[in-house]
Amino acid sequence: MCTSLTSVTIPDSVTIISNCAFNDCSSLASITIPESVTTIRDHAFYGCSSLTSIIIPDSVKNLGVGLFCDCTNLASITVPDSITSIGNNMFLRCASLISFTIPDGVTNIGDYAFGGCVGLRSVTIPDSVTTIGGSAFGSCDSLTSIIIPDEVVRIESGTFGYCVSLESVEIGESVTYIGSTAFAGCSSLESVVIPENVIYIYDGAFESC
Repeated sequence: MCTSLTSVTIPDSVTIISNCAFNDCSSLASITIPESVTTIRDHAFYGCSSLTSIIIPDSVKNLGVGLFCDCTNLASITVPDSITSIGNNMFLRCASLISFTIPDGVTNIGDYAFGGCVGLRSVTIPDSVTTIGGSAFGSCDSLTSIIIPDEVVRIESGTFGYCVSLESVEIGESVTYIGSTAFAGCSSLESVVIPENVIYIYDGAFESC
């Protein structure tokens, strides 16, 4: 790991940033990604704790899992509309991320995608999303409201667990399954309307609310 590296400009010749390319470059504060890049693979920026902002160009079509995990100072990120999936652990424990708009066209939000983003106050989930993974927003301490799109069928285990500031939830009409601990520990939750299509509400789904 290059712990003294502070700035990187990637040349136009690069098309792929591979697995763990800048993993644990804890002093990296600035990186410029050119339009030639089409793929950024798993954990490429994992643990870049000094990174405060990043722009992913429109040319990028594929983002790996755990990409910005433990980027604890990341406060601003631009993700292009070409992305269709927010992978597992992508923003796990990005404590400085305050708001995020998921691009139109994204269909999947992976497990723990925003887990432990304790500063996240607002997130916009587009109607294109059909799948939200387990603990995707778990322990987002500052999140106050959420709207789950109508195309989502399942709320998985722990998806919004321990979001202690969550007051308002709108559950889409297509939801049939609310998993165990899906909203457990949401101690500020005052009201929730469960749609008529829901068949299963599993163990501890609303425990300690």
